[in-house]
Amino acid sequence: MSKPDVISFFHAPTYTISHLVVDAHTSSCALIDPVLDYEPDSGRTATVAIDEIITYIVDHQLKLEWILESHVHADHLSAAVYVKQQLGGKIAIGNGIGQVQEGFGKAFNIPDDVTCQFDHLFADDECFTLGNLQARAMHTPGHTPACMTYVIGDAGFVGDTLFMPDFGSARCDFPGGDAGTLYDSVQKIFQLDDETRLFMCHDYKAPGRDEYQWQTTVGEQKRSNIHVGRGISKQAFVAMRKARDAQLTLPRLILPSVQVNIRAGQLPAPEANGQRYLKIPLDLF
Repeated sequence: MSKPDVISFFHAPTYTISHLVVDAHTSSCALIDPVLDYEPDSGRTATVAIDEIITYIVDHQLKLEWILESHVHADHLSAAVYVKQQLGGKIAIGNGIGQVQEGFGKAFNIPDDVTCQFDHLFADDECFTLGNLQARAMHTPGHTPACMTYVIGDAGFVGDTLFMPDFGSARCDFPGGDAGTLYDSVQKIFQLDDETRLFMCHDYKAPGRDEYQWQTTVGEQKRSNIHVGRGISKQAFVAMRKARDAQLTLPRLILPSVQVNIRAGQLPAPEANGQRYLKIPLDLF
């Protein structure tokens, strides 16, 4: 099986890892889950982190083919549109995005015609290419309805479906989320070869671990994931996940993030005074 080069960039403010996937034979690349800097206290956006990745792509003379979103993130703003403006490439996500756009579009009173910013919507098990590399988009919902795992060569990019084995699995209490569905999605990932490299979208350092980590394998997840490995039953997982989710607070950036990310990272248009605004719905969540 072909083995792409993977260069990972850790965004400390949001604990997010953006992965640059490269076919060394053609210099074609894909960028997965790019992050736009955002300071919630001031409302300021910046491109410091994503510009580092763009500089890497330019300096190494890579050709950006795909900008892949694993799902609609609730913990950071996507930089997908900015990346496309700088380098080109097609912005893609799973075709379950429509369900997410419908729910959050109503919550933020966003017209339907401004959410269609994605260039491609992947169906489950749809195949595509990255240079000479064969790739597949797997629908792995449960955390959100639009979650995708991208398998490129021997590497899988799981978004928030899984965390490192010592940290477990994603929450399932967002609109459209479901713990039983997440369990089934993980089993799909577990059908990949044990040697398949898996790359996480987030890491928060499990208790007792001093360093951030984001790479593991299917075999390691099956053997030691504390939530869904070691043959844990679906019933036990659902009970654990529901009890755990009931104790979680909403992500700090969920309100700004989702209203931008359902538009592929496109910021709201300026209003009559030339100023852009994000909305804060009162008493909705």
